[in-house]
Amino acid sequence: MNARDLSARLSELLRREHDCMADFLVALADFDRRRLWVELGYSSLFWFLHRELGLSKGAAFYRKTAAELVQRFPEVIEPLRDGRLCISSIAELAKVISPENRAEVLPRFFHRSKHEAAEVAAEIKPVEKAPRREVVTAVRAPATEEAVPRLEVVAAALPVAAPNVVTAAPFELLETRGSPENLVDANSPRAAAHAPSSREARAESVEPLSADLRRLHFNVSRRFLAKLDAARDALSHSHFGASTEEILEVGLDLLLARSAKRKGLVQKPLAERRPSKPEHLSAEVKRQVWLRDGGRCQYPLDSGGICGSTYLLEFDHREAEALGGPPTVENIHLLCFFHNQLAARKVFGDALMDRFRRRSNGELSDSARFRRAGTQSPCALKKKRSG
Repeated sequence: MNARDLSARLSELLRREHDCMADFLVALADFDRRRLWVELGYSSLFWFLHRELGLSKGAAFYRKTAAELVQRFPEVIEPLRDGRLCISSIAELAKVISPENRAEVLPRFFHRSKHEAAEVAAEIKPVEKAPRREVVTAVRAPATEEAVPRLEVVAAALPVAAPNVVTAAPFELLETRGSPENLVDANSPRAAAHAPSSREARAESVEPLSADLRRLHFNVSRRFLAKLDAARDALSHSHFGASTEEILEVGLDLLLARSAKRKGLVQKPLAERRPSKPEHLSAEVKRQVWLRDGGRCQYPLDSGGICGSTYLLEFDHREAEALGGPPTVENIHLLCFFHNQLAARKVFGDALMDRFRRRSNGELSDSARFRRAGTQSPCALKKKRSG
């Protein structure tokens, strides 16, 4: 079977899974309504699911909540059956849905992950008087490491995502951040493809408190805390008494401004100081391409739409420069690293590209290895190699 046949097969199996889950929840709702779990000696539906059916406590909780919701609001059955409503988002929906708002609230949870559903619930029913604090406590370190403190911060919401901080020691920073709509594919309800690893994998967690306020918890090192204190001192004249969030936001603004400058996204672009080479990709072309593509990967998907990723974006020639493709706005588009490599493989073949693929075992990055070896990267080969 080819990829399209297997995709159709998987789609059919997924439809059956949704049907089975909906049928199970309808039957479970009737079982709960009649309190039949009492006849079996259980004190609640939860314990019946956990002990009789062998579900984990988390799975039992979600199904118990869904069964209760089905009894109160039968209109959730069809969204569960066709996949618009996810079982993991049921708990958040149950917190805010009511007979008065059901028609308005229910569609807001369609195609939402557990975390996205929590954000919607926080917008509908925000936490009253969200706490704002900055605390340093100790966390348990591995036996081979010295116990170190943890920094917790809650402040006003940040408008952009905080960077991933690579840590050398187990500190934890609790911070707030804005909603991540800019990280979601405009053509899909799911998160953009090839996005960074999940926050769970990076030891991060985000708790929505209101429509704008978030509590972000992640690990930092002593080195990070020292830099944070130094930054606060450096900004003491212009930002006297600034909170940790304000200090971080200043740094993020500078980082994003530098990134925008590199893309040519400035209000008054500078004219070229000297005539550029014919193959040179000018700042003006980069600026127009970035604005046209909306800062998203434009690789077309077989199912329709585009990849839409905002992570590791690169400027790519539709027609390879080695084959005569010009550095014009029409011939340049944005691709994420994964799809740029895929496009290069289609042009140059797997044998050549396998020489330059990134290593996942901690070796030098491609560009560093190429510089050290005095060889050219795949991007340079794509530009200069013909045939």
